[in-house]
Amino acid sequence: MKLEKKVAHFTSPLYLESGRILEPYQISYETYGELNEDASNVILICHALSGSAHAAGLHEEDRKAGWWDGLIGDKKAVDTEKFFVISTNVIGSCFGSTGPMDCNYPNSEPFRLKFPVLTIKDMIKAQKQLLSQLGVHHLKAIIGGSMGGMQALQFAVDYPNFSDKIIALATTYATQPWAIAFNKVAMEAIRRDPRFKNGNYERDDFKESGIDGLAIGRIAGHISYLSPDSMNEKFGRNYVNNDGLFELFGRYEVERYMEYNTNNFSKTFDPLSYLYIVKAINTFNLSRGYDSLYEAVLRIKAETTLISFRGDYLFFPKEMKHLDKMMRRTSQNVSYHEIDSDYGHDAFLVEIDKFDTIIRKKLESL
Repeated sequence: MKLEKKVAHFTSPLYLESGRILEPYQISYETYGELNEDASNVILICHALSGSAHAAGLHEEDRKAGWWDGLIGDKKAVDTEKFFVISTNVIGSCFGSTGPMDCNYPNSEPFRLKFPVLTIKDMIKAQKQLLSQLGVHHLKAIIGGSMGGMQALQFAVDYPNFSDKIIALATTYATQPWAIAFNKVAMEAIRRDPRFKNGNYERDDFKESGIDGLAIGRIAGHISYLSPDSMNEKFGRNYVNNDGLFELFGRYEVERYMEYNTNNFSKTFDPLSYLYIVKAINTFNLSRGYDSLYEAVLRIKAETTLISFRGDYLFFPKEMKHLDKMMRRTSQNVSYHEIDSDYGHDAFLVEIDKFDTIIRKKLESL
């Protein structure tokens, strides 16, 4: 599989939903496979909250493959021998696209809290600009999970004729209070961490030891990404061997897992980016800008595939079912699949073997 990593630069203004302007800006992206002569074989991949453009394959410096490597590649469900796959990093992120710790042009100082609040609409608008710059004016499919699924659905509503197929996994039509409440833990933990300094930290301040606020907030996130069943299976009530049961801070294995993963995460992910992306997730609502959700969904013309997971405790299957029923009422081309999974929300990243056949079949006709 041919893999390329690139950055696109834009000097024309990006007009945001808030009324503010982002100018200039850049988007980091990766491509897999070969673009055909008339640019008609393109699939767009959209990532989740903590994801990046690195969806598949291995770079020389990588220790592990991209986050959807099991799905994307030669002869895989998203077949890079047939399709030219583009995976972008959303604006606001900290993995190469313009975000709050980038310079607030023409000043040399970072935006920090002066960075504009972004929405999912803004993210896909920027991606559409990238695709236009690449000479891509129509897509075979847009595929994404979680926040990536939000982007896929937003594309379907805002740009109805832009893609033949939409495949959205483990997502929702509007972020519900349950998910917003989990996100609130992370936001408050970051804001109240003294080392956050109200956003006035330096870019490399947390590379060595991370930042406690983000680590604590990420624990709440991890809980919402798993499920009671997956935690029982993975950890049980196992206690860390060298921790004393009657030590106050002795740990169960589930506690050690949370500490290890979240501490590492806080060394690599920028806390301001986390706040801005969480805000975009919280404000996601397909009906905003339209008279109702029904009116928004009525705009969708692409063949739409909705995939949920039974054990998802962040975006519940009933949310996708609601969207499916609404689309069926208007005789739109939609199919709904509820995957039998106990893993939790992150099943869309982990249990690829349970749904890759669905995606393969959907793409075979293209």
